[in-house]
Amino acid sequence: MDGPDLLHPVVLHHVVNSLQWPGLRPLQEAAVQPLLDGDDALLLAPTAGGKTEAAVFPLLSRMAQENWSGTSVLYVCPLKALLNNLLPRLETYTGWLGRRAALWHGDTTMGRRRTILRERPDVLLTTPESLESMLVSAAVDEREFFRHLRTVVVDEVHAFAGDDRGWHLLAVLERLSRVAGRPVQRVGLSATVGNPDELLSWLQGSGRASRPARVVSPVAVATASTPPGEVELDYVGSVHNAAKVIAALHRGEKRLVFCDSRALVEELGQKLREMQVKTFLSHASLSVEERRRAEEAFAQERGCVIVATSTLELGIDVGDLDRVIQIGAPRSVAAFLQRIGRTGRRTGTVRNCLFLALDGDGLLHAAGLLNLWQEGWVEAVVPPPEPRHIVAQQMLALSLQQHRVGDQLWPEEWNGLPPFDRSAEVIVRHLVEHGYLDSDSGMLFIGPEAELRFGRRHFMDMLAVFTAPPEFTVLSGRAEIGRTDPALLTAHVQGPRLLLLGGRSWRVTHIDWKRRRCFVEPADGGGKALWMSGASPQGLSYRMTRAMRDVLVGADPKVTLTARATTRLAALRDDASATVHSGGSVVVRDREGEVRWWTWAGFRANATLIATLSDLADPTQRYDDASIRLRSDLDREMWRAATADADQRICLPDVTEKALAGLKFSAALPPRLAAATLAVRLADVEAAAAVLKEPVQFAYL
Repeated sequence: MDGPDLLHPVVLHHVVNSLQWPGLRPLQEAAVQPLLDGDDALLLAPTAGGKTEAAVFPLLSRMAQENWSGTSVLYVCPLKALLNNLLPRLETYTGWLGRRAALWHGDTTMGRRRTILRERPDVLLTTPESLESMLVSAAVDEREFFRHLRTVVVDEVHAFAGDDRGWHLLAVLERLSRVAGRPVQRVGLSATVGNPDELLSWLQGSGRASRPARVVSPVAVATASTPPGEVELDYVGSVHNAAKVIAALHRGEKRLVFCDSRALVEELGQKLREMQVKTFLSHASLSVEERRRAEEAFAQERGCVIVATSTLELGIDVGDLDRVIQIGAPRSVAAFLQRIGRTGRRTGTVRNCLFLALDGDGLLHAAGLLNLWQEGWVEAVVPPPEPRHIVAQQMLALSLQQHRVGDQLWPEEWNGLPPFDRSAEVIVRHLVEHGYLDSDSGMLFIGPEAELRFGRRHFMDMLAVFTAPPEFTVLSGRAEIGRTDPALLTAHVQGPRLLLLGGRSWRVTHIDWKRRRCFVEPADGGGKALWMSGASPQGLSYRMTRAMRDVLVGADPKVTLTARATTRLAALRDDASATVHSGGSVVVRDREGEVRWWTWAGFRANATLIATLSDLADPTQRYDDASIRLRSDLDREMWRAATADADQRICLPDVTEKALAGLKFSAALPPRLAAATLAVRLADVEAAAAVLKEPVQFAYL
């Protein structure tokens, strides 16, 4: 039987008659058999490739055929907005079979949660943090609620796997399988990954050696092997000029503009409105209502622009797009594929993206990225190594969930999954010794130090694995506009204090410091936007930085380059002629006597090289993607002596107290383990070793 014929007759009837589809897409057809068989799976397709239906239709068929009851399917997403967007579709699909879907995340009201607990949905849409809050909540009988659980669908799984939320997700899934009393089928949905087999193995967790698993990817993920679409690279030199280009081009079309910072979204949005362009904004520091209004209005409009951060990268439906515009360049090829995949969905249209570079670095980055894209290269999704702080968080969360945990039995709660296994013994002992856990009669339970540090708001701060910088809520009357960085409220200003938020300027009228609230009224202009990032700096990868070097030695991407971009690239190549050569790295002494090693190795490799060559490198310098500052008296003999065997004695970067403060739950770790966790994450040992083995040229300006 073919894939469609294996679906439950009611599901197939509605696919044909309600959706009026002529047939299933290749991914949807290929996914039916493995999901009906109960296999773990990773479903791969470009953006808008029908991944949700590829997972949901077979699972609903199984639900009906095997008469599943209770909450049997969890649908997990990284963003609340994505869950909100998916709910109507899943309500429709479950309704075909007389089943129900419901939504539970941080914005779900208490009344709605009580209804869900009383009338359990068949499919629950949620986040990992909300799942854990259910596990630890006194209001939820987790064993009763999750005892019918059969399958977990993880949407945008690559977005989880690349950071600590992925480790948190895996740990919570293992605990859920213990509560359910059975292995739980895991289905990941993704696009744009360079290592699908490894990603699926990671998603399987403790079941990777024992459960059948399949990568389902009947069509190639969008790379150089697929039609390239229309890609253009332009150099505009400023935000004002970018706004002028956007205002002048593609009038009457719906355009999605990506910026890689909230402040840039605000600045560009304001300038577009000044140019009478119908403009909407979306980023994480705007209120939920503000974002929702903008996204709904944009979906219904024509001839308009929405300016957004990566919050709109992950599949949220904003209607049929005509154009994607990228300011500068995204950090990865994978992100670019997500973004260009938002276009070309309608019959007769093609994928497209216009890059507008604001400066030379942005132009060089965009050109390097496009060369990698055309090679068909996509980043591998690599989970952050050594998540010891997540182990500490999970031990505390488990103690909240079960109240008392066996001193020798706790590794069983994660089914032996590393690093939540017996290897974490040193972390557990530390938690006990420092009062995060108490121990009595062979049992562990929450201690006074955990209550002191994480006990506010019923331990809610313990359930998020990232440290968020403090922000002030901005209110106009009773309406919340969003949140702003307190630095804007404390900086010295002459005249009224003006903020830029939601693409509009506001005058601050009152600040409630205790409750972190800022009251504003509309202003005519002059507002400023600022957010300090709470995350540690990441920089660019070795491969991306090397691609930028290739551009400087003459490799042009095979896309449309405007005359401005061509002219600026030529100037960049002239300026960098002494700092690049294709066969290795260059040490340059300039006219002022500064010595700089142009490695073109990326942020993490350079951090590793600075630590390894501490006698030659200035240890106080800020890490850079392309170069390292060396001591001014360096000569060739010193260089040969210091680097002779350096590739055999590579050191991890030093970790500052400030950096440690950004690692949530680091205080619950032994200091040496906290520092080691950050150091290994800041390092790129393989790339550093490759650079040290390359020939080095010495140049004098």
